[in-house]
Amino acid sequence: MEDLKTSEAWRVFRIQAELIDGIETLNNLGPAVSIFGSARLLEDSPYYEAAKTVARELSQANFSVISGGGPGIMGAANEGAFKQGAHSVGLNIELPHEQLANPSQDLSLSFRYFFVRKLMFVKYSIGYVVFPGGFGTLDEFFEALTLIQTQKIRQFPVILYGSSFWNDLIDWLSEQLVGLGCIDDDDLCLFQIVDTPEQVLPIIQDHFSRIGAHPEDEQRFTV
Repeated sequence: MEDLKTSEAWRVFRIQAELIDGIETLNNLGPAVSIFGSARLLEDSPYYEAAKTVARELSQANFSVISGGGPGIMGAANEGAFKQGAHSVGLNIELPHEQLANPSQDLSLSFRYFFVRKLMFVKYSIGYVVFPGGFGTLDEFFEALTLIQTQKIRQFPVILYGSSFWNDLIDWLSEQLVGLGCIDDDDLCLFQIVDTPEQVLPIIQDHFSRIGAHPEDEQRFTV
């Protein structure tokens, strides 16, 4: 007889436990912005300092900041937001390398399953700020676009930081995906690019003013 703890049924219980823990921890978070970026861009990167500044300005304006909880840009986001007025949240993931939880978190969760963690990002954010990063960063970016494009979630700001990093990708999307008819021209309006930290907060504030004082009632999956 199969041991319950190694069975598929037991995996469902673990997934359920992560969902419940995430919802109970974050349900009263209030308006929050998720910041994504590479774990490998450290203090000597100009993007690190920019992420700190963005997070600090958001926190001082009473927007909690959510990151992946690790080092690099994630650590910069939590460091910038920590004790600046709103919560500094880390959604950590169990990985064989790279993912060591940074110390600048006043709310911290640990996930075994990527898809549960990704649900927490999109469920409790009123905006994404995406700094340069690798596959994980691009995954979060494109998943947000997919959910917005297919109207599975209501639209929220998706902000790419650093035109010098993103422009070649945007050109490719325009030439290849739009060119072949795989996406529409309008789909390239689902995100915007900024080059200074000071450009981020007004975009978030404008969106927040339009959705009202209770984003937890607005930013939900539509089906």
